[in-house]
Amino acid sequence: MLEIVQAGGWLMLPIIACSVIAAAIILERLWTLQQTRVLPRDLTARVWQLVKNDQLNHKHIEAIHRDSPLGQILAAGLACRHQDRDVMKEHIEDTGRHVVHELERYLNPLGTIAAITPLLGLLGTVIGMVKVFAAITTHGVGNPGVLAGGISEALITTAAGLSVAIPALIAYRYLRGRVDGLVVDMEKEAMKLVEALQHKRHLETRIEPQPDTPAASHPAATATGRGA
Repeated sequence: MLEIVQAGGWLMLPIIACSVIAAAIILERLWTLQQTRVLPRDLTARVWQLVKNDQLNHKHIEAIHRDSPLGQILAAGLACRHQDRDVMKEHIEDTGRHVVHELERYLNPLGTIAAITPLLGLLGTVIGMVKVFAAITTHGVGNPGVLAGGISEALITTAAGLSVAIPALIAYRYLRGRVDGLVVDMEKEAMKLVEALQHKRHLETRIEPQPDTPAASHPAATATGRGA
């Protein structure tokens, strides 16, 4: 392996560094973007149970916020649950943008690695071919050993660059798709909570006791007054 790296020339160093960084990003994102970590099971149902039983308080909202990315979005809606639906949606969307930004962390560097490593391999190919032509100019084509160094550098860097770029691109596309799917699921859960809160608020408004009617305005009282 060391001989292959040495034969590839100095451009093998940035290619190897890119491979290490890409592997670290892929492993970290696969761990972070697990379904159970981003969208805990029954979190929305547990939150609604607290709201339904009038047990929700500031400590509960803080605990929900710390629970998961979905919890951050739900906590944003719960913090302004007594306000209008548009205000709740605005708070949820604002928090959602920050949550999505966190979910997409390191994906841009991973996409960059997938894009630049073939170019690094191509650069190694160009440098290797330059060395080949320089050797031909100096020694002619009669000595294959002189040409072997440049040709091996040209081929090894290209293979190394593609070997890093292909898995990185596949992982980038996969992780991007996972983030998009998680975002859609979080939107659904947040909207379910908003609709439930608004329905509960509407019911509470309808069953509020109406103020007592003044006695003077009651028909019987008016009739009694006329009779007197």
